[in-house]
Amino acid sequence: MDPKLADDHAAFADLLAVVAEDAARYAVGLEDRPAAVTAEPVEHPSLPERGVGLSGALDRFAREWEPGLSGSAGGRYLGFVTGGATPAAVAGDWLTSVFDQNAAGDGVSASDALERHTLTWLAEMLGLPSAMPGSFVTGATMSNVVGLAVAREWLGEQLGVSVFEAGVAALGEITVLSATPHSSIYKALSLLGIGRGALRIVQSLPGREAVDPAALRADLAALNGRPAIVVANSGTVNTADFDDLSSVGRLREDFPFWLHVDAAFGGFAALSPEHAHLVHGLHLADSICVDLHKWLNVPYDSGVQFTHRTDLQARVFHNHAAYLGEPGDDPGFVHLTPENSRRMRALAAWFTLTAYGRSGHREIVERDIAAARRFGDLVDELPTVRLLDPVRLNVVCFTLTERPTTERVSALLETVAESGDAFLTPTIHRGLPAIRAAFSNWRTTPADVDRVAAALVTALEA
Repeated sequence: MDPKLADDHAAFADLLAVVAEDAARYAVGLEDRPAAVTAEPVEHPSLPERGVGLSGALDRFAREWEPGLSGSAGGRYLGFVTGGATPAAVAGDWLTSVFDQNAAGDGVSASDALERHTLTWLAEMLGLPSAMPGSFVTGATMSNVVGLAVAREWLGEQLGVSVFEAGVAALGEITVLSATPHSSIYKALSLLGIGRGALRIVQSLPGREAVDPAALRADLAALNGRPAIVVANSGTVNTADFDDLSSVGRLREDFPFWLHVDAAFGGFAALSPEHAHLVHGLHLADSICVDLHKWLNVPYDSGVQFTHRTDLQARVFHNHAAYLGEPGDDPGFVHLTPENSRRMRALAAWFTLTAYGRSGHREIVERDIAAARRFGDLVDELPTVRLLDPVRLNVVCFTLTERPTTERVSALLETVAESGDAFLTPTIHRGLPAIRAAFSNWRTTPADVDRVAAALVTALEA
């Protein structure tokens, strides 16, 4: 055994304690760490012939890399839709690495049962039938990929084509309909061979990002009975708008289509009694995308994909090998997800759900919604910026009152980021360069909101 490796093996318990101290120092210091960091270019040494051991690696990491890492786990990082990691979720994630189980469903570990049990809890939390099958994937993008891959197989079933054997070209023209698709939907369509050009934008409701059900009906009718894929939204990125899933679902009485719902963060509105109506009808979906690093606040990377049609899912992802066996009626995850080998992602989710329960996670969701409303009110009071939409949930979308150009918005956001007090991301909404602030971190407090607003005011006055 390599001498350094042998030394680390002998002192492993003590070294883990040192790592824990370093991690605790980072977590406690998030209040003072800049929300965003522009890493300075540093010349790094070439791969060493002889290593320096774990202690030496910790020292080098602290010098070379840690200063360039942002406070994105903290409550003032409002870019994209980024959650943090609850204390229990961090513990579960650490133990995931320590136990190092392959969660592909090999039958020699409890990890498969743990994942299925955790998925049952998540389904209940989202208002889905507790028996609705799911599987863990890396995040929202891969969840959308898996859901649309199953949809692609369903199209083949409707047309009498075996896509998993003949390929996507055997389907001929494919139509995907959506009002405000997330960028990952385009990526998924490209990856699956369906093509980005297959997506047709459906008219949304006036002044909204939500689909107009009447317009969707007309677009489906124009297909003359040919099956299609409809991608609905439970929480759009710019304004956290929601499609009326019940109305969309009822259209299947007249038209054949697969209903995929992107509920990456908006699905967790189900936890709030005031907002649960936004996801009414989610159970009607054929496939559902959920990203747990957003509002469940577990570490990257952790997403979930739900679908009733695991038979079609197993056709797509069936891993045929003599040592794996056939999928059967209850296929293992090696036959349901893109990866053959998978880390036990469910453990972090199990820990946070066990530690804080439904009520604890409801409190996070409702506190973040309150934070978004507070920030929206503060923005609304400023003469130099204006809200572009009402604050429906946890996203505040606004722009400059005068000359909202891309250059001016970018300069403003750069000044805010350089302050270290906040990080916001740009967008385009209704053709206007705009700014988004997304609240989904368990750490965010009213004091954080005020600090972000102060940073914005300072940047506007600069």
